[in-house]
Amino acid sequence: MAAPAEQAVERPRVLVVDDDERNLLAIREVLRDVGDIVVAKSGEEALRQLLKGEFAVILLDVYMPGLDGYETAQIIRSREQTKRIPIVFLSAVNKETEHLIRGYSMGAVDYVFKPVDPVVLQSKVAVFVDLFAMRKEIQRKALQEQTLLDANLRANAERLRVEQQLRLAEQRQGAIIQSLPIILYLEALDASPRVPKFVSGNFAALTGFEFDEIQDSPNLWIDRLHPEDRDRVITALAARPQGRSLAVEYRWQCADGQYRCFLDQAVLLRDGDGKPIEYAGTLLDVTDRKELESQLVQARKMDAIGKLTGGIAHDFNNLLAAVLGGLRLIERRLPLEEEHLKVLNMTRRAAEQGSELVGRLLAFARRQQLEPAPIEMEKLATAVTDLLAHTLGGLVELQWEMDDGLWRAFADQSQLELSLLNLIINARDAMPDGGTISVRAENRAMNGDPETGLAAGDYVVVTVKDAGCGISPEILEQVLEPFFTTKEVGKGTGLGLSMVYGFAKQSGGAFRISSVLGVGTRAEIWLPRAPEGAVSRPEPKTPRSRTTRQRPLNVLLVDDHEGVRTTTAALLADLGHSVIEASDGPEVLELLKASPERCDLLITDYAMPRVSGAEVIRQAREIRPGLPAIIITGYADAQSIARRPDDVLVLSKPFTPDQVDSAVRTALAESADRRAQELQAVP
Repeated sequence: MAAPAEQAVERPRVLVVDDDERNLLAIREVLRDVGDIVVAKSGEEALRQLLKGEFAVILLDVYMPGLDGYETAQIIRSREQTKRIPIVFLSAVNKETEHLIRGYSMGAVDYVFKPVDPVVLQSKVAVFVDLFAMRKEIQRKALQEQTLLDANLRANAERLRVEQQLRLAEQRQGAIIQSLPIILYLEALDASPRVPKFVSGNFAALTGFEFDEIQDSPNLWIDRLHPEDRDRVITALAARPQGRSLAVEYRWQCADGQYRCFLDQAVLLRDGDGKPIEYAGTLLDVTDRKELESQLVQARKMDAIGKLTGGIAHDFNNLLAAVLGGLRLIERRLPLEEEHLKVLNMTRRAAEQGSELVGRLLAFARRQQLEPAPIEMEKLATAVTDLLAHTLGGLVELQWEMDDGLWRAFADQSQLELSLLNLIINARDAMPDGGTISVRAENRAMNGDPETGLAAGDYVVVTVKDAGCGISPEILEQVLEPFFTTKEVGKGTGLGLSMVYGFAKQSGGAFRISSVLGVGTRAEIWLPRAPEGAVSRPEPKTPRSRTTRQRPLNVLLVDDHEGVRTTTAALLADLGHSVIEASDGPEVLELLKASPERCDLLITDYAMPRVSGAEVIRQAREIRPGLPAIIITGYADAQSIARRPDDVLVLSKPFTPDQVDSAVRTALAESADRRAQELQAVP
């Protein structure tokens, strides 16, 4: 019986997907010595090619018409026959961490950025082609050996030549694999407990153990699995004899005692007759990728909570404005007995406390109104110490440390004082038996930190450190979430640290907190350095004396919240003004068009449907140039409110009659000053 002809070894095929014909021609030329190049001009065509045969690696353009690279990769990974083909993304843009993480989460193993360096591209593709070739070589090994046994002397000589080539290929691939955070292994079918019989790669660098130690202690691999992952991994391993491929992530304790996250993938190899031979697999260290994913999830969660909190705070401010306005009207317009006044004052105090709570929510949501200015840290330390003089008690000592040549921070001083008060009081509560709280201010230069989002630049870092009970790792990430507190009911709102976090982020800095149980907690506020030439915030303008009676005005008032609109109109009427009400922007603009000269002042809510308050003022001044205006708002979105005209005041809800009267006087005074300057400028 004649020996079967030696099966021809096909060159590994590389699939290149790009909608640009020029890119396809260039890549085909670069890789022509690496393998057979198959091209596709769209994601759909690429999927059809994958149904026709195997590929060593896929080079996939990110942005294409129709199915883009991300969508195509997701479909490839969802198919059993193609999900293990390595995917290398080609991209000319989107080098940011977020886009890279998205690509890796879709199944990419690497990125190549355009314009492509031919040497880099050829080297990277050759790695995957060699890995593919080795896997195919192993699968053909049993059949080749059987064929060689039946061959004559010429066949034996050919067998020796093939073995020499295989050894050379293994050496070359081993050198490449040695530099990657990956291990290739072969494992016997009946290995129990699990011990690979062969590994390729830097096993000691990945695990901290020499491979001989694993072989000498067969139970070591299972014993060092994380307790929460052990049962799941054992179940996955038990399913392998049924022919299922293995793909499982788990935590494993390395020699240094730290847990690393591994992605373990394996397939069952069979001989030409379909008989199982052994398992071949890879062990990839994905710890860094998992940490980046965790940081991204945490950042998105905090951002989502912030957006939700800001919206809730806006609605609460509208409600509180109506409640407080109504209470003031009752007090001003109705004769009340002492008992009734007591109830009214209690109600008003409760509403005011609600307003303070909303202020903290806005701080966390980064929507509070900030007035950043250079801050002298020595003066800040004196102010905070004075505020805490009767709060810390005799058992707690507060120590301040300042670096020589300390820069000035650029932030809102009142909010920084409030943030430090929160941190210092938390530190005091963590040391019921007393101790020392240290507050240190120092200069730091930062090259950029993706974890906290800090840009490169100079920062002033204020650190509050205590020697208290500390915070457990399980709840450390939760302490920045609003309403989360470990204090007893009634002893904390859970908004202190979230307010500090929001203030630092809105100021262009960051907030970091670390803690060790039984040792203490360290909290850092990072604030940007004040620009050269920046001046301290001027003293607020003194409103014109109220001893001079304000002349009655015709006021146009627009607010989509009926309760706020009604109480504000009544408040203005009590101040002696005539008020015309409107429920939205188009309505008030129609009223103004009807009689523009009758309006002395426009007061508008900021957040309204259809037309915002800033846009209402812009259109109103096209009808009546120079019209004095005030914006009232339940929250201050700094970016949007900043686009208002410079002479438009912002009055935050809820507000008092004195605040309204002062705003009206200031708006009219600034309007008069502006008109006088315009007249002087006329030649």
